[in-house]
Amino acid sequence: MTTAFSVRGQYVDIQNRDIFPAEIQISNKRIKSVKRINSAPKHYLLPGFIDAHVHIESSLLVPSEFARLAVLHGTVATVSDPHEIANVCGVQGIDFMVKNGKQTGFKFFFGAPSCVPATPFETAGATISPSDIAHLFEEKGISYLAEMMNWPGVLAGEKKVMEKIELARNYGKPVDGHAPGLKGKDAARYAAAGISTDHECMSMEEGRDKIACGMKVAIREGSAARNFDALIDLMDESPRQLMFCADDKHPDSLLEGHINQLVARAIALGKDLFDVLRAACITPVTHYGLDVGLMKEGDPADFIIVGNLTDFIPRQTYIDGKLAADLGISKIQKVSCQPINHFNTGLLTDDAFEIKSENGPARIIQALDRQLITKTLSAEVKTEGGKVMADTSRDILKIAVINRYEPHVKPQVALIKGFGLTQGAIASSVAHDSHNLIVVGCSDETMIRAANLIISKQGGLSAASAGRECILPLPVAGLMSHDDAFEVARKYTMLDKMAKEMGATLQSPFMTLSFMALLVIPQIKISDKGLFDGNTFQFVSLFENKSNTIN
Repeated sequence: MTTAFSVRGQYVDIQNRDIFPAEIQISNKRIKSVKRINSAPKHYLLPGFIDAHVHIESSLLVPSEFARLAVLHGTVATVSDPHEIANVCGVQGIDFMVKNGKQTGFKFFFGAPSCVPATPFETAGATISPSDIAHLFEEKGISYLAEMMNWPGVLAGEKKVMEKIELARNYGKPVDGHAPGLKGKDAARYAAAGISTDHECMSMEEGRDKIACGMKVAIREGSAARNFDALIDLMDESPRQLMFCADDKHPDSLLEGHINQLVARAIALGKDLFDVLRAACITPVTHYGLDVGLMKEGDPADFIIVGNLTDFIPRQTYIDGKLAADLGISKIQKVSCQPINHFNTGLLTDDAFEIKSENGPARIIQALDRQLITKTLSAEVKTEGGKVMADTSRDILKIAVINRYEPHVKPQVALIKGFGLTQGAIASSVAHDSHNLIVVGCSDETMIRAANLIISKQGGLSAASAGRECILPLPVAGLMSHDDAFEVARKYTMLDKMAKEMGATLQSPFMTLSFMALLVIPQIKISDKGLFDGNTFQFVSLFENKSNTIN
């Protein structure tokens, strides 16, 4: 039970579109009363912010540490898909996230991952079956069926896919979507199957189509994919169908801000205050049926105090009537946890990334800054002694994926443009969605060093150049650190700085690297089984004049 107390300020009544001086009485974790008064301090009282779709693992922090940063920005709850750790550790990984999150007052609402593994074209560490999903739905901490990435399977009516959606319907759980670029009749069929949201919209046209089908659109602005500018004008047309989300957010950017930044940007563009706050505070609660307060009598006392309605920097954050952040200081205490992992690959040998040269042009992955999609390029390659070499003069580097779950499996190697490295290599055991080990670099030698740094630590992010090495260990599933959030953010910033000193031109090179193995987002990606065309859902050869058959 919390001690009874009261708070005065300018009460922002989002649902009734009003602001007035008020006193809120809080008792036993709930709002006992909201009373209009004649005058009150000039700060503002409003419901806490909610991230409508986020993978906590992408912050590189366990949930309890994520919470310590998020509350600084007025976030009181997240709709969290534990898809990443599920691909590595299965149901055990989901249990880890739920239990760790429960040790804080923060409100994590986890989903049951719908696509583990995401595709049959990569090696994952686990499988989540329909029976696993049924088991998860029976647990109190699971609130929805997480993003259904297999939209072709939905449109084709595949048995296992539809069984999972039917399970969600039977348990009264909403189903999240994931269908980048899907529009028109196909979007309508996808929604009709029971999909209720999408966070992958990239254009106004796509957003309008999905809203017209009855779906909610989560406007995403993360560390890699950024669609706020492309979609924010939907606020003028369909504000009640919108939410905000980060999807994937690294610790350095989480340290700077969260959903509050998107609210401030929308207001700066002249969007209606109450519409914006509805998307940030209310629609996620009503859509998912979350036990989060909306600052009404009888609600859980989840609210924030901000100094103004322009920057939305919180002075205080309350969750269940308990002070969670005060003047930039997190009040959530650090909790201990026992790491879990699944990492079985051995150290790499000097010839691990060799590519034998062949006649004709090669397919090149074109990475795009701040986007998850890629383009396919065609180019002649640099060779020496019958072997393909990286060509920094044209920004054509080698990229490789190593199976982390099975020892002695030959890495798959391809070519990529867009990273800008002029020396060294960077590597990561965060590689969506199966989280095999991925590395990009200017030479085989530095790529092997960067990869072996991670293998020796059983997970992490690393960088290696001539005479210099740096690693951020991620002992929890090779995805997260259980160290202090502020220290992890500091170490990540150092790694990011080193990558950029090595020539990286991307805003977030490690985040972009982590999506180069995400096969469900086109156009061309790489898995531990080969180079993959995300449009045709088929493997392709590196050299264009070679058969596309992958042995």
